[in-house]
Amino acid sequence: MARVKNAATRKTRVKKLHKRAKGFFGGRSNFRQATEAVMKADAYAFRGRKEKKRQYRALWITRINAALTAHEVKYSRFIHGLKLAGIELDRKTLANLALHDAAAFGAVVEKAKAALA
Repeated sequence: MARVKNAATRKTRVKKLHKRAKGFFGGRSNFRQATEAVMKADAYAFRGRKEKKRQYRALWITRINAALTAHEVKYSRFIHGLKLAGIELDRKTLANLALHDAAAFGAVVEKAKAALA
């Protein structure tokens, strides 16, 4: 039976790693450092996908709160009023309404105010 060598497998693995490390600076073109750099990049990418969700939620809350200043309602009271009124709009939708359709947002705010009273 023929002896199995690892040259082709290793070459494929190294090429794949170097492709992922393309554009990295300095010694990170070296296999050992590239391996660690790619692993670190993967960790940052995973963490970044989670952070992006948090950052968008914070942005939506800021936009809603800015639009609520004209209606003289605090953000926390507004969200409580929505829950009491049974309005199930998420923060992304509310932020889009506040940004693009002030009249519709105003109607939602009035319903939330009415539920609070």
